[in-house]
Amino acid sequence: MDLKVVGQRIKDAREAKNLTQEELAALVNLSSTHVSVIERGLKVTKLDTFVAIANALDVSADELLVDVVAHSVTGVSNRLSDKISSLPMKEQKKIIKVIQALIEE
Repeated sequence: MDLKVVGQRIKDAREAKNLTQEELAALVNLSSTHVSVIERGLKVTKLDTFVAIANALDVSADELLVDVVAHSVTGVSNRLSDKISSLPMKEQKKIIKVIQALIEE
């Protein structure tokens, strides 16, 4: 497991919520130093800590572990859905048509 990649995803999710390391640390009852260590991929977190971080950041474990867990699909589809929904409706319809064409092949 590439802890640096997982840590970077946690950092990206934290920044997307406009939280500092200190604010995330307070939400999950950790020190900001511990959050920094996790984000840099220097330490494996306990499961309960990982779940608390995911919950605090409003992201799924799948999203944080998308390339680590062999059967992680939700994270990929959630990221794809988020990207598509941020586009104008005309672009969304184009992408859906392309995806439908690929599926029907």
